[in-house]
Order: sequence, then C-alpha cells, then structure tokens
Amino acid sequence: MKEFGELESAIMDALWDADRPLVVREVRETMTYDRDIAYTTVMTVANILFHKGLLHREKSGRAWRYWPRESREEHTARVMSEVLSGSGDPGATMLRFVEGFSDEEVARLHDVLAEVRTRRAPAS
Repeated sequence: MKEFGELESAIMDALWDADRPLVVREVRETMTYDRDIAYTTVMTVANILFHKGLLHREKSGRAWRYWPRESREEHTARVMSEVLSGSGDPGATMLRFVEGFSDEEVARLHDVLAEVRTRRAPAS
C-alpha cells in the first residue's frame, strides 16, 4: 500500500526535511525528483496535499508557505495504525509483520516496547 504518488512523496520529503515552512519555489528547488517539474505542477500538488489535510499553509505575499501537519514519523505511525485496524485480524497481521523482522529489528522492537512500558508506568 502506497499512500503518496511519486511527486507527492517528493514534495512531502522536501517539507519534512526543511527546518521551516517553504513557499512552492523553495519546495521545487529542494525536492528530489527524477525529472524537471513545472512550478505550477508543484503548486497544484501542494494544494491537493493541503486539501487532503496533510499540510498547513499561510499566505506569504502572493505565494503560499507550506509545512507538514505532522512529522514523518507521526504520519508513518498513523498510516500503519490505519492499515492494522483495517485488517481482518490485527493480531495475525501484526504477527506476520513482525515475523519478517531481522534479528536487529527484533532487538529494536524490544527496546521500543521497554520504552513504552517505562512511559506508561505511573510515577512513584
């Protein structure tokens, strides 16, 4: 399952990598894409991403300045949660997913679960 098309991904990556909101010209200059894309095309796709609820925007002179509504990690976690909750059996789906992990990824999962337990533990 792929949520973004190639151009949408390139725009989102440019905005996630930026340390501030960007106008369309800056998005076009900083995004990584395998061919030259017209300014108006980037502007149109950024507007579509805004209307999908993925970007914030504000007027900056005659241009719009865009920035993501959520971090890349927050976005990925939300999409993973939506996919998991939409599966017929979330437990079986999670099992199949984790079965594909390398030993290093399993170790990282153990570390993440320990961190979650620590965060959820009541303060004494």
